[in-house]
Amino acid sequence: MRIGAVFPQTELGASASAIREYAHAVEAMGYTHILAYDHVLGVSIATRPSWSEPYTSESLFHEVFVLFGYLAAATERIELVTGVLVLPRRQTALVAKQAAEVDVLSGGRLRLGVGVGLSEIDFVGLGPDTDFHHRGARCEEQIAVLRELWREHAITFIGRWHRMDAVGINPLPMRQSIPIWIGGSAEATLRRVARLGDGWFPELAPDQQARDMLQRLHTYARDAGRDTGVLGIEARLDLAEVRDEAGWKRFAEGWRQLGATHLCVNTMGLGLASPAAHIATLQRVKASLDLL
Repeated sequence: MRIGAVFPQTELGASASAIREYAHAVEAMGYTHILAYDHVLGVSIATRPSWSEPYTSESLFHEVFVLFGYLAAATERIELVTGVLVLPRRQTALVAKQAAEVDVLSGGRLRLGVGVGLSEIDFVGLGPDTDFHHRGARCEEQIAVLRELWREHAITFIGRWHRMDAVGINPLPMRQSIPIWIGGSAEATLRRVARLGDGWFPELAPDQQARDMLQRLHTYARDAGRDTGVLGIEARLDLAEVRDEAGWKRFAEGWRQLGATHLCVNTMGLGLASPAAHIATLQRVKASLDLL
């Protein structure tokens, strides 16, 4: 099981040197990947006092493709993962271009995690073509377009949301392909992963619910004619919820037994006051999990 670190978007700050220091340390510790959340528009709670979602206009978020362009130069081996990019609120051809560029500049180290998003407000703010209520179907068409644009020098694609006539991007990604993983826990998401995804990001403890969802995922994959062995699974260990070393080990071992191929460690929400504190926490977790 490959162990990665969640980039602490909302807590690391805007210092380029701090970001570089963090990435160097994570890579040096032997973590296999850095996973970054995606968020574009944050709402002001001045006019929404009952806002209950986790992010607002005060939440600091680095744009993931720009961030990964920087990290591609700042690191040598570590995989760069979006977990997840809210695909339906972005232009597909631009995502294809940006992702291919990061993949080229990093030497083939990008894994593109995508999802459909939960908040309608930022969809509205990003333009009329980002229809919140059809985002699932749009996402599926986008995945098809992405893969064609990465594979061919010029494509023609006529779909519900895309009209492309003999166009392409240059450069193409290193392997003329980029892994696409899918996040979310709705039943429609499981079916989407089973048919279209290279992997799944569950946000669950390794319990009976997770076991049942994995069984359904594998059933849907077999029904789609796919080999379940090719589907990756990446769980997320939130240290703000699992605070002791014994709990870290139980969580990791539980997901290992369920067949997880990846695990990422999230240090946000602990009240850590500096990049050094995030790094020190990751050192403790890595040392603990390496003993499994």
